[in-house]
Amino acid sequence: MLFGHGDDFYNSQNEVKINFSSNVWHGANLEKLKDHLNEQFDKLTRYPEPDAGTLKRLLARRYEMKENNIVVTNGSITAFYLLAQAWKGGKSMIAIPSFSEYEDACRLHGHEISFFPTSDDLSELSLEGQDFCWICNPNNPDGKLIHRTELLALIAANRQTTFIIDQAYVAFTTEDMLKPSDVKNHPNLILVQSISKAYNIPGLRIGYLIASPEKTEEINKYIIPWSVNAIAIEASKYILIHPAQFTLPIRKWQRETAELIYQLNKLDGLEVQPTSTTFFLVRLKKGTAAALKQYLWENHGILIRDASNFRGLDETYIRVSTQTTAENQVLVDAVKEWLAQQ
Repeated sequence: MLFGHGDDFYNSQNEVKINFSSNVWHGANLEKLKDHLNEQFDKLTRYPEPDAGTLKRLLARRYEMKENNIVVTNGSITAFYLLAQAWKGGKSMIAIPSFSEYEDACRLHGHEISFFPTSDDLSELSLEGQDFCWICNPNNPDGKLIHRTELLALIAANRQTTFIIDQAYVAFTTEDMLKPSDVKNHPNLILVQSISKAYNIPGLRIGYLIASPEKTEEINKYIIPWSVNAIAIEASKYILIHPAQFTLPIRKWQRETAELIYQLNKLDGLEVQPTSTTFFLVRLKKGTAAALKQYLWENHGILIRDASNFRGLDETYIRVSTQTTAENQVLVDAVKEWLAQQ
């Protein structure tokens, strides 16, 4: 899906003053990273490493894994397409509502696809005959999550199925999530992680997957040389070497999220869905997501995510990612204004 994702900032004909549509940490201080990348500018005159090898080694040391457990990709989305391609024609079961690119990647490479609601009891989920199970955890768009023990039990009980777990939003919760070391004990587990979300650098497109050496060997057959650019590699290495500069204040952000949800729930005409992260779904009881998005965009310079194109949702759902306290209040007041006109 080339279009229809959350952050269509690029498509705006009006000034976007506040962006609630993109699930990234909005408060990252990138000044020192900017200075570092300016110093690395000359790297643009040379080809990058064919496989982002220096970054792969840093990740391996960080997680106490071997290098052949890791594949660095041009954003986590590239990992999904590589996985679908490496095992083209497989049978895939996908949790919904969730990121549409799992389905798009599988369809492109001839997978037989079925779906199950994220609200299902996982202990009763039947995966017989399924080659792959795709789960976003924490889940996009609703912010729900499956606890580590429950997920590991599901993986252990279905060894014939490979679980592709998208942990792009792992930094956006304080709950216990899967760890890279879990791959050592569960060869049917593939973890996909994003570097861009928690550090507010989505434009650099950088991510990676962690899997058994047997699986990464198969995936590497489809990697395009130089698919990760030199600046993305250098930015990621800098972040890994200087983690203290990029500490995400998750508990503060969660408190701001709770307050925003409280204020929105006070409005007559909508209902906020429970979340375990800093983004969440809102169901409108009147009007449509498209109409609200257009109103906020044109009248207040506010961008939200129309979530109607997520499989399993309809035209009444929007997704919101919490911003600053002051910006959150601007959103609440603007939504209240729109609801009064419905």
